[in-house]
Amino acid sequence: MTRVLLFTGKGGVGKTSVAAATALRAARAGHRTLVMSTDPAHSLADSFGVPLGPHPTPVAENLAAEQIDAQRRLEDNWREIRSYLVSLLSWGGVDTVEAEELSVIPGLEEIFSLIDVREHVAAGAYDLLVVDCAPTAETLRLLSLPDALGWYLERIFPVERKVARVVRPVLGRMTTMPLPQDRLFGAVDALYRNLEAVREILRDQTRTSVRLVVNAEKMVIAEARRTYTYLNLFGYHVDAVVINRLLPDAVTDPWFERWKALQSEHVATVEAGFAGVPVLRAPLFDEELVGTDALERLGAAVYGDRDATQVFRHTEPLRFERTDDGGYAMQMTLPFVDRTDVDVFRAGDEVHVKVDAHHRSVLLPAALARCEVTGAGMRGGVLEVRFAVPTGGHQAHA
Repeated sequence: MTRVLLFTGKGGVGKTSVAAATALRAARAGHRTLVMSTDPAHSLADSFGVPLGPHPTPVAENLAAEQIDAQRRLEDNWREIRSYLVSLLSWGGVDTVEAEELSVIPGLEEIFSLIDVREHVAAGAYDLLVVDCAPTAETLRLLSLPDALGWYLERIFPVERKVARVVRPVLGRMTTMPLPQDRLFGAVDALYRNLEAVREILRDQTRTSVRLVVNAEKMVIAEARRTYTYLNLFGYHVDAVVINRLLPDAVTDPWFERWKALQSEHVATVEAGFAGVPVLRAPLFDEELVGTDALERLGAAVYGDRDATQVFRHTEPLRFERTDDGGYAMQMTLPFVDRTDVDVFRAGDEVHVKVDAHHRSVLLPAALARCEVTGAGMRGGVLEVRFAVPTGGHQAHA
């Protein structure tokens, strides 16, 4: 089974260096490793000090690296759908250049970077994939898109396909409007299957973990807390927080004493706030972390005697349980959130959960789909939605 590690953090915290150091450490331990960058502002090549392209390039024994060309992935996966949208918009009077721009959903090119993860996992050529993600805001959009786009493809396009088969012969004789052909729906089906496979991989806690990289600074930690909440919302597993660039004990100049004291306070905040999540540390080095020698030192500082590929913490962000009264409960871990930040409602066989601007729809198991919602609330960083079996209904296992 291919292990997958995703690294993210606020821009400038040293996320790429930590990801590269992790990949190199795993490779030195004998794991066939690929480190890949989905950050549009690639810096992975700078970390290794070698040129990198959109395909795996050997950079050390057992280690290859690539900087994904998101635009090329977009063209490969969206070409058929985009062609139809452009022709439809052009028929409606939209200028060709504007139609080209309108045919691409903002951020869509980034989502196809994740399809590379699925392809590498399926190929089985590597024991470990290390993904150097974009800074947190872009990463959250990237990781939430499979849900949002998958919801649309699953519910809307099958209906449109059935309608198109019925009305296409009639409308084809009555209008010049371009009508969707079966090959378009075939492209949509392929995209949907890819997205489903990506979601399954990224939410498999036995395979995939997210590691947050932070500096000991108030603003950085605040953003990491929000990121941790949203990752839990979408069902992703955070197994470690890496505090990078801590002033080492060897720095004794009085000018740095106040800064070291502040860092100690922030470290304590991280350890208390992310209770249960392993906190790893790395010092501020006296040199640029470029090249394999420097990255090896960083990897040793972060992991010590640990195996960098192991799952440091197992979590279950979403779970369904039977309750003592014979009903059910859906429990979703949402750390650093209080009840005023969460909006929960049910629509059909789905429960929708919104935290700030981020929204997730959860398809209920069959046993809960026929139940009635009796209440919801936050307790100890966990959202609980309670269900009761309808009067006269037969209880079933979720």
